[in-house]
Amino acid sequence: MALKDKLDAQRAASAARLGPEKLAIMKRATDALRDPAIMGRAVCIGQPAPAFSLPNHDGAAVASPALLARGPLVLSFFRGQW
Repeated sequence: MALKDKLDAQRAASAARLGPEKLAIMKRATDALRDPAIMGRAVCIGQPAPAFSLPNHDGAAVASPALLARGPLVLSFFRGQW
């Protein structure tokens, strides 16, 4: 089976599982992310990310400059319901 066929099957299975209401919410959220006003503020490939601080698993603040001082920093974003 070709990758396109597998992806199409996965989309169809997700659509059936989620239902039309949740799919509509997801579509609105995705469309909002494509808004030119949002895209104009997004960091582009190759640009440095702004400094930030976020809580770790224990709730302690971790600052990106402190992490960068130790070496390269990789960010991963997860979109979903936990």
